[in-house]
Amino acid sequence: MTELQTASMVKPWAELEGRDRHAACMLAARDGDKEAFDALVTDLAPLVWHVARGSGLDRTTAEDVVQTVWLALLKHLHRLTEPRALAGWLITTTRREAYRVQHRSNGTVELSQEMAERTPTTDLSPEHEVLRTERDRQLWSAFHKLSQRCQELLRLTVIAGRAEYRAVAEALHMPHGSIGPTRGRCLNNLRSLYDGDSGS
Repeated sequence: MTELQTASMVKPWAELEGRDRHAACMLAARDGDKEAFDALVTDLAPLVWHVARGSGLDRTTAEDVVQTVWLALLKHLHRLTEPRALAGWLITTTRREAYRVQHRSNGTVELSQEMAERTPTTDLSPEHEVLRTERDRQLWSAFHKLSQRCQELLRLTVIAGRAEYRAVAEALHMPHGSIGPTRGRCLNNLRSLYDGDSGS
């Protein structure tokens, strides 16, 4: 295979990041490129999942909401006028679907405890595992003492990344320029709560 042939096989989004990558994938997906849509799902699934779980849904219900959101994207792929705003569209759509599901149940949905995703390792001693578990417990305990606004802001900015602050601002109905400073204050509050819980 020649270098020219190899270059022609390189996907247009392969070297891109953030909004540019998502826009390129979305445009390619509109043209029927399944690999492009799969790349979008791979990149943005964690964002959709955390928005769903952050809305207070249990794991099973959140999985249903996530699936509904991706199906909605497929259905509306050709109607979205701004490919670079895809992350914001996903955040908003997920929150609306979560709200719809919660109110359809005609009951109060209990907020689920956010779980820290941990990959088990075999090289840690039981003592290290106990210390890590206790550290995580203290961190999540402090996190849940934050205001709901701070919790949601931190979830979205961690998952979406700095490149998607505008999408986060749209989802939370906040000025774009206030996301960074507000996030800083939330992190400072979290640090203070964590230090107080750990006795530092």
